[in-house]
Amino acid sequence: MRIGILTSGGDCPGINATIRGVCKTAINHYGMEVMGIYDGFQGLLTKEVELFTDKSLSGLLSMGGTILGTSREKPFKKGKGIYEGVDKPALIKKNIEELGLDCIVCIGGNGTQKTAAKFTDYGVNIVSIPKTIDNDIWGTDISFGFDSAVSIATEAIDRLHSTASSHKRVMVMEVMGHKAGWIALYSGMAGGGDIILLPEIPFSIDNISQVIKDRTKRGKNYTIVVVAEGINTLLGLRPAEYIAQTIAAETGLETRETVLGYIQRGGAPTPFDRNLSTRLGGHATELIANGIFGHMVAVHGDDIGSVPLKDVAGKLKIVTEDHDLIVQGRRMGVCFG
Repeated sequence: MRIGILTSGGDCPGINATIRGVCKTAINHYGMEVMGIYDGFQGLLTKEVELFTDKSLSGLLSMGGTILGTSREKPFKKGKGIYEGVDKPALIKKNIEELGLDCIVCIGGNGTQKTAAKFTDYGVNIVSIPKTIDNDIWGTDISFGFDSAVSIATEAIDRLHSTASSHKRVMVMEVMGHKAGWIALYSGMAGGGDIILLPEIPFSIDNISQVIKDRTKRGKNYTIVVVAEGINTLLGLRPAEYIAQTIAAETGLETRETVLGYIQRGGAPTPFDRNLSTRLGGHATELIANGIFGHMVAVHGDDIGSVPLKDVAGKLKIVTEDHDLIVQGRRMGVCFG
């Protein structure tokens, strides 16, 4: 068999480890040929590809980013520029056939899973692997990249504690998570955050300010606030900026904000993510060898399995208020809004 592999959407720690897991298993165990496709689905429009060897996969396990490059090309959206009037899905299917590819492995987030499901319906053999630091892909307990992002965010919160304590300040840190607050929840709890704000849970700025005032009365001379970038705010300000300005105005306490930004997505993956990527990549190749297409590799408990792409597309895995970290956090006095 000859398979193609591409990475699409945002970069994320562990992509290269996943590429390595897929390709080394395919080449060394199953005797397949593997073709790397550059710049996501864009590479299937231009046939920008390279035949991989075992040697060309050396050094990928700990490397951040993606050696294949990425793009946000959406093949099922109307073409613009040089692709205006072009039936992009038909062109991609034609190129796949000309390249002699028996299956495409798609590594990506929610948008990629949706596109992969459409190509499955279009008659293309697809196996996908979930990739996101946000951990919001439906159908899998965890995605690679999440543990790395949480580790980076937690270290940043740890460092804010010393500054906040020294200056008796309220420190507000904004982490990634547009629609799902998994990073804010896990890093906020791991980093000892006093207030954690998630997109899924409504908050009252008056309540937050009162909580901080009460902490001050009890001799707590600093407060750590962790906010997800997707929380609802006013005035057109970034969440951290809005929360910090409002807290300062309502409490009179010195308040500073920090936006962690793309640092969460860069650099080497954690050991956990390296091993998870290796397992996910290996299982994707096993699915191909067994002729199981139209599926996304998924983690269920301690096991690696798969779910049909049609069940994944268009869904989002969000934090619910009965999550054990939220329940335990509230028992310990953590404010969630």
